[in-house]
Amino acid sequence: MKRYLVLADGTVFTGEAFGAATSKAGEVVFNTGMTGYQETITDPSYAGQIITFTYPLIGNYGMNVATSESLAPSCQGVIVREVARHPSHWHNEQSLPEFLRQHDIPGLAGIDTRRLTRIIREEGTMKGLLTDTVTADTVAQVQQLALPHDQVQQVAIKQAYTSPNTGRRVVVVDFGFKDSILRELAARHFQVTVVPPTTTAATILALHPDGVLLSNGPGDPEDVGYALPMIQAVEMARIPLMGICLGHQLFALANGARTEKLRFGHRGFNHPVREVATGQTFFTAQNHGYAVAADSLASTQLIQTYVEINDGTVEGLRHRNLPAFSVQFHPDATPGPHDAVGCFDEFAAMIESSIHGADQPA
Repeated sequence: MKRYLVLADGTVFTGEAFGAATSKAGEVVFNTGMTGYQETITDPSYAGQIITFTYPLIGNYGMNVATSESLAPSCQGVIVREVARHPSHWHNEQSLPEFLRQHDIPGLAGIDTRRLTRIIREEGTMKGLLTDTVTADTVAQVQQLALPHDQVQQVAIKQAYTSPNTGRRVVVVDFGFKDSILRELAARHFQVTVVPPTTTAATILALHPDGVLLSNGPGDPEDVGYALPMIQAVEMARIPLMGICLGHQLFALANGARTEKLRFGHRGFNHPVREVATGQTFFTAQNHGYAVAADSLASTQLIQTYVEINDGTVEGLRHRNLPAFSVQFHPDATPGPHDAVGCFDEFAAMIESSIHGADQPA
């Protein structure tokens, strides 16, 4: 059965349908990962987006429930060059087409994904529609589509919950977190309380946290301005704070910096990052369409700690006077290299220093 991808610039790709028999619209983006397609599809940061995989064969080792990064995927569609309909792996529980059909997500295979990726790189991410029917009006309809705002509210939890662990107390503010973040915190024996994105500082401080983590999530950070007073109050209370991805961008906004939309974003598991202080280089997992504007940092109390080697974007920040830092990349990886997992150890050390009365950054 044929299926089409219609882009807002008028380009139409014709391919083979798989997954759910439905039409979905969203922002068309590309991911450069060679593996980890299930973790990518179930990452809440892809809410509202149609994911194009640049690797030519996707789905060959199947899907299994233990690998998902959230309870259900929130992306709008999946595009591949070739889809594996008969996967082979001892962990396999169902194929990618079956998984997408189960979650009402359309897939498109058999198109030139290299050409599509080149269009996105040159023209930037754009609106697109996966549909089984194209008419003379379809392109105009795509151009008139309004992309959703504040996707955080679509993927974040509505009620707080606490892990059964005992240990230092960390509050995770859920803007669309990946489960791998909670696993890294659990591995360091933290007791974790996850709260909704609209939770006030008063509510968080009443939990007597030893640390607060601002999670990753989808969309434009400026749509989540309601979280900035909370972040500022947590900082002023000198509670150790760590931000990841969207949490990094919100940390920057709360401290007077500015964010900007990237032309095609960073989405993959091979992005090189350099630590400013040491010059050390490592590879990271990334998934974001916005970045902190480097020229907006001069008037703030923030210091840039990491830089993206490919395009020079800001990949990490630290407050000059308060126990707070953030990273744009995903130190939890999953999928991707674990070069940066030590950021969680840095957070743990900051918490211990704060508890013992030595929370001044070096």
